[in-house]
Amino acid sequence: MKKTILLLLICFCGTTYGQTVRKYSNEFMNIGVDAAALGMSNAVVSHTGDVNSGYWNPAGLLKLEDKQFSLMHANYFANIAQYDYVGFAMPIDDRSAIGISLIRFGVDDILNTTQLIDSEGNIDYNRISLFSTADYGLTVSYARSLPIEGLNYGVNAKVIRRIIGDFANSWGFGLDLGIQYISDDEDWKFGLMIRDITTTYNTWTIDEEKFQEIADAIPGENQELPETSEITLPKAQLGMSKKWIIRYDYSLLAATNLNMQFTRTNDIISTNTVSIDPALGLEFGYIDLVYLRAGVGNFQQITQIDDSKKLSFQPNIGLGFKYKGIQVDYALTDLGDQSAALYSNIFSIKVDWELFR
Repeated sequence: MKKTILLLLICFCGTTYGQTVRKYSNEFMNIGVDAAALGMSNAVVSHTGDVNSGYWNPAGLLKLEDKQFSLMHANYFANIAQYDYVGFAMPIDDRSAIGISLIRFGVDDILNTTQLIDSEGNIDYNRISLFSTADYGLTVSYARSLPIEGLNYGVNAKVIRRIIGDFANSWGFGLDLGIQYISDDEDWKFGLMIRDITTTYNTWTIDEEKFQEIADAIPGENQELPETSEITLPKAQLGMSKKWIIRYDYSLLAATNLNMQFTRTNDIISTNTVSIDPALGLEFGYIDLVYLRAGVGNFQQITQIDDSKKLSFQPNIGLGFKYKGIQVDYALTDLGDQSAALYSNIFSIKVDWELFR
């Protein structure tokens, strides 16, 4: 399958840069982090409150009581693509907190067959080389409480680095804004996360010599040098959640998100102005030690071969254990292969600094 990756990347070069403003750009930054959140279908914008809040809603960093760090790993596309995340966050004082995180999504050791045939028309397997493609997202987060009781805000500054072997690379910069509100009795929580609020701007550098090598790989395609800039449009997530304590030892958390894109997509609710994809998540806890999670999201209207529409969705489940400052979580996404997305096994670990005190 890796032999086809180069062909896909060549097509990617022709389509990714072909438009300055695109519906789908820097999509690796939208996959998500933390197996606990993914097990709830990402419906965590309103109640996130740990080191991973730097990704989901930086306002949640204010719930930190000590330093935390987090690690996550996942495989995608039958283990061809590797997705990794590391995050660290800490409170500054009782009114502010900071965090930093790094995401990498990459495919390594891809076969480059553009030089497979020599100048005399002979196939020479010694001319095959390897290259890798990787996307990096570095996020620096800051959160602060507002004078209104229960209302907090957070901002992210993002640096995007994307590399396609020796063919092309890019730099991008963007900002996110997050808000959380907790009711007086802490029964209800509300959150709003706006990603790429100022749009995220990527500039590409293309090796023209390498481009000429692949210009004729697909007859009639990639004949013109692609554009060297792209803009990621803003997205918004509006969430709310409520937690119940049952007989002291048990808890039930219910959460929902409305994931919005300001363009027409295949989402279940789609207009020319905004498209909305709802997500629902549940977490059942026992004495703050064991957690069972479930969620459903990614509701899409998929066009079939006969042009009819079929509703697809993505159910997820998860399991977590927490003991003395260490939390280990697991999520299985797309349970039962209900959506067009491939299922993935995701593991993450979160460590609270109190463990070392």
